[in-house]
Amino acid sequence: MSERLKTYRQFWPYYLREHSRPITRALHYVGSTLAIALVIALVITANFWLLAGAIFSGYLFAWIGHFGFEKNRPATFTYPLWSLFSDFRMYFLWLAGRLEGELEKAGVANGNHDETSPAT
Repeated sequence: MSERLKTYRQFWPYYLREHSRPITRALHYVGSTLAIALVIALVITANFWLLAGAIFSGYLFAWIGHFGFEKNRPATFTYPLWSLFSDFRMYFLWLAGRLEGELEKAGVANGNHDETSPAT
């Protein structure tokens, strides 16, 4: 992508297309769940080392998905705040069972990268 996106409204469909493979999204969900759990543990224990663990786990799983499966550069490098917000937006839409419609609007067929694969 050569042209920088100017609005979040433009960014959201781009973000979803950058997460077109179900395995990439699943890795994001694992990382987000761990990050949330570690932040909750931080609040309970006041152990601020848990913040480092939350950041590390969130990015580790996401970047495995991008570099290992999606074969793209994480949006975090260009749009750090929009990307972070979108990680959690995607996560909570998935938890609510509402992500599929957003993926379809963004042009991600059946929520899958490969249109010939069965819908998940």
